[in-house]
Amino acid sequence: MHQNVELYKYLMNKTKQLTDDWYDSIDKSTATGVYASTDETVIARLKAQNYSFHEHLIQVFIEKEEAFFQSFEEWVIEIASDTGHQSTPTHVILREFLNVQDQYICMITEFANESEEKYSNAKVNSWIAIIIKAFGTIMTRFVEVHDLLATKRLKSQQTLINELSAPVIQLQHHTGLLPVVGEIDTQRAKYLLENTLSECTNKGITHLYIDLSGVNMIDTMVAMQIFQLIDALKIVGVKTTLSGVRPEIALTAINLGLDFKDIKIAGNLSQVLQLK
Repeated sequence: MHQNVELYKYLMNKTKQLTDDWYDSIDKSTATGVYASTDETVIARLKAQNYSFHEHLIQVFIEKEEAFFQSFEEWVIEIASDTGHQSTPTHVILREFLNVQDQYICMITEFANESEEKYSNAKVNSWIAIIIKAFGTIMTRFVEVHDLLATKRLKSQQTLINELSAPVIQLQHHTGLLPVVGEIDTQRAKYLLENTLSECTNKGITHLYIDLSGVNMIDTMVAMQIFQLIDALKIVGVKTTLSGVRPEIALTAINLGLDFKDIKIAGNLSQVLQLK
């Protein structure tokens, strides 16, 4: 068994030293993310988080494994969702976890040496083994939560980018303008279709000007999506006028057999607003 009250007390008395030694060992010249901060408030919070980690970790020497790992879940979620750690690369955080693991292995070895052979090598090895297991389990769970939150944040940002990059601007007399700017991939084209239909319906738009002058490249799938958008708008009673159609976009559409004859075309945005 790895449980040992004497080792627990020994490590409890070393928690502050562990935190101070760990922070001092960080190479500030190459540190990144939260570890590179010079803000005293951030540094104090980082040290407090590390100290809290020690308080939780040494419980492994007096608690049963199941209860120990369950009690660590709250700490993992708190640190993984922390703004500083969210802005720090995962591999950098894992490196610091491993540095702290090395601290524990050294401390356990030091405790065994000071105990004057009171404990067998098998006993000492069982302590080191549970520390390695604990770190492996905690690190794995940390990465899961950290990446889950990062993915959620990325999706939220992508949604915002889509909304900002596909605005249906309401003009006068039930008209609207959709300026399309930047690269359009299949996912964004799908969003354009869904968002534009709902926005035109909600705003009572009956004539939509779609300006493509800000689009540099377009592939076959995206070209089809744009024409599907025009067809869908026609079904819900919205007329469309295209402007800023670049030669390469026109060529792609023609190669696909897409027909422009029923679509109003203008050379640029200033012309398009004069067509109605």
